[in-house]
Amino acid sequence: MQLIKFILGIILVQITTAILVYLAPNELTTQSIAQITIPLIFIAMIVSFWFNSLSDSSIKDALYKAEGNFAKEKEKIKVKAERDKIKTMKEAQKEIVHEATKTHAKANFKVGASFAGVLAIGGLFVLAQMVTAGLLVMTATGGVIGGYYWRGKRIKGSNLQELPNQKNLKVINDKKLIDSKKLLK
Repeated sequence: MQLIKFILGIILVQITTAILVYLAPNELTTQSIAQITIPLIFIAMIVSFWFNSLSDSSIKDALYKAEGNFAKEKEKIKVKAERDKIKTMKEAQKEIVHEATKTHAKANFKVGASFAGVLAIGGLFVLAQMVTAGLLVMTATGGVIGGYYWRGKRIKGSNLQELPNQKNLKVINDKKLIDSKKLLK
């Protein structure tokens, strides 16, 4: 579109030059040359200002277009970074829940195995004619198992309370993220 405007300006200058030369007298005197060149100089100056204005507006349009494209690209990058951040947080939370479940399962197995061992010792006491000591050990173990079970149900039934929002917490932002799987190895 800009090219057409420039071509129109060039054609306009050529037409006015041709008309002025056509209207000039046959004999070229100093006065007739001045009568041709002075209007041509003014026309050339006007057209040069016009071309300058066209090129400035073209540059501004290109600049605004580039700024718009950069703003769109910047917004896309921000949205993608936010999505990646949310995705990473969800993955980290899933990993934490998985590791916590795994740890609780191991702990529950160890606790169950130790209770079974204590019950077996109590059974051995009963078989070895130490009924009072055996019943005492078995009763104490049963009470501990019951308390442990009751505590687990209470924790599982109640909602976990979140920490209150504290404004004075200092957060360390590190650009280098460490993969939690590498830490576990």
